[in-house]
Amino acid sequence: MKIVRAKFEGEIFYGELTDEGIIRYEGSPLVVWEPTEEKYSIDEIQLLAPVLPSKVTAVAKNYEKHAVELGVHDYTAPKNPVFFNKPSTSVIGTGESIIYPPIGQHVDHEAELAVVIGKLSKNLTKDNWMDSVLGFTIANDLSERVLQGQDGTFNGNFTRAKSFDTFCPLGPVIQTNFEQNPELGIKCFVNDELKQDGNTKDMIFSVGEILEFVSSIMTLLPGDVVLTGTPEGVSKVQPGDEIKIEIETIGTLINPVK
Repeated sequence: MKIVRAKFEGEIFYGELTDEGIIRYEGSPLVVWEPTEEKYSIDEIQLLAPVLPSKVTAVAKNYEKHAVELGVHDYTAPKNPVFFNKPSTSVIGTGESIIYPPIGQHVDHEAELAVVIGKLSKNLTKDNWMDSVLGFTIANDLSERVLQGQDGTFNGNFTRAKSFDTFCPLGPVIQTNFEQNPELGIKCFVNDELKQDGNTKDMIFSVGEILEFVSSIMTLLPGDVVLTGTPEGVSKVQPGDEIKIEIETIGTLINPVK
């Protein structure tokens, strides 16, 4: 199933994306929901961010080649995933504009597989996590590299660099059919030029290992989102650019930069 969150004539609702259009549901897939008789074409509605998380937790440098392109030569993977949080206010949906911050000097796109938590989760294991996950979606972990400390000074701050409003596009759907060890192609285009072309099979820490470690530290709530890292090929974006991210089985996330 592909779950969407949409707006029609001022009303926001969850639904199911099918070949015939969108079936409206009452309620929420995170609590209780059921289908209605109402259906819409994709052109009638506005797709919103598929979920409103209490927090977005993101793993850093989970692809070896991405770590190298950021200047970490002879990269040795840490014992555990290194992660940071992005605020809920950074989340936007497909089609919405990424706002380039006034103090921005070097903003990069980062295409990522995102995991949407489906139930209250604590102390998951790398083998039992699937029952706690609603599904997968696409994320763009936008990052201001100078503020992050990638300018050679190493005086940066991940939270500041990655927490601007609009710096976490999500969508367009939540794919509820997924594998324990997904091998999904990830592509990112800027103005239709291919920049990133990777696969989730190359992640250093698997989805299960990430969720096991993160949930041992913090409780994950229904609707929370966990980003799993980005493959190599990140590049600088500017106002006027359009970023398009594709992940197999999920769809395409498109956002202009303004």
